[in-house]
Amino acid sequence: MDMDDAPVRSLDEVRSLLSTLPAADAAAAAAVTARENNLLKPPGALGRLEDLTAWLAAWQGRSPPRLDDVRAVVFAGNHGVAARGVSAYPASVTEAMVAAFERRQAAINQICLQVDVALTVDPLALDTPTADFTEAPALSDDAFVEAINRGLAAAAAGGDLLCLGEMGIANTTAAAALVHALYGGAPAAWTGPGTGVDTATYRRKVDAVAAGVRRHRAEARDPLDLLRRIGGREMAAIVGAVLGARLRRMPVILDGFTATAAAAVLTRLRPDALDHCQVGHVSAEPGHRLLLSRLGRRPLFDLSMRLGEASGAVLAVALVRAAVACHTGMATFAEAGVSGADT
Repeated sequence: MDMDDAPVRSLDEVRSLLSTLPAADAAAAAAVTARENNLLKPPGALGRLEDLTAWLAAWQGRSPPRLDDVRAVVFAGNHGVAARGVSAYPASVTEAMVAAFERRQAAINQICLQVDVALTVDPLALDTPTADFTEAPALSDDAFVEAINRGLAAAAAGGDLLCLGEMGIANTTAAAALVHALYGGAPAAWTGPGTGVDTATYRRKVDAVAAGVRRHRAEARDPLDLLRRIGGREMAAIVGAVLGARLRRMPVILDGFTATAAAAVLTRLRPDALDHCQVGHVSAEPGHRLLLSRLGRRPLFDLSMRLGEASGAVLAVALVRAAVACHTGMATFAEAGVSGADT
């Protein structure tokens, strides 16, 4: 399917995209490594910053990589399971936060301003919450595909680097249920305090996670169908954006627990599906650390953040910018007139 011509029309077409994912540009990564090894420092002295530059070059398909056009997209959706009292805030807060993003009043607006990232907020049918996944599939096939297409469209805007995040009251409940369904274990191991819930609310949240998985895991066709049954529109949109970015060989930074949980679905269908992605940070939500362990992923930092709204992903752009600046701005030993053998 030509992603520039038409949206996907079915879950099967979404699945078919996974067979068309391009690989990284090994030559661009090798060129970065060759230059890194001649810069005015011991080889490997910048640690993961060097890895970030090579990763960026490999997925941009050029050496040196560039960060002239960095974008962040925050998808917002409402969850029917919120009616079970699993969050410290009512579902109406989702729409209120979207308005705050648009007025540039939220944390993500300030972080974007500091690291020169263009922000787009995409509210997805906020007046139509998903079904309560403890009672029915969260989304119909059509609604799920529509949300994936919103993500594909976001990636189609292009850019040098794409940061993905979300906003949605009760979406950590959906994320916990999804990864519990994907990886097993105890429901409580995947379920955290989210926005900061009391003991009674936390127990309702764990019960909802367990009930949702009992209802849907056996009936789901595959991990993508599990996401349709348990997740939300914003989570489906993240899947679409991750796929769309990969098809365009655009590198991605994922935000916290909910964003990583949504993207994890793709690795259960194709293990290398997230090779073009970095995880910006590890959330204070305990399920995120457990999920990263299952994915074999190292986040770029750990500051005990649990805000969502792409805040961790965008903050990580500062590290990527520093990596590229060192790679492109430092002199080589020869340029500086320094003998590498003596260093």
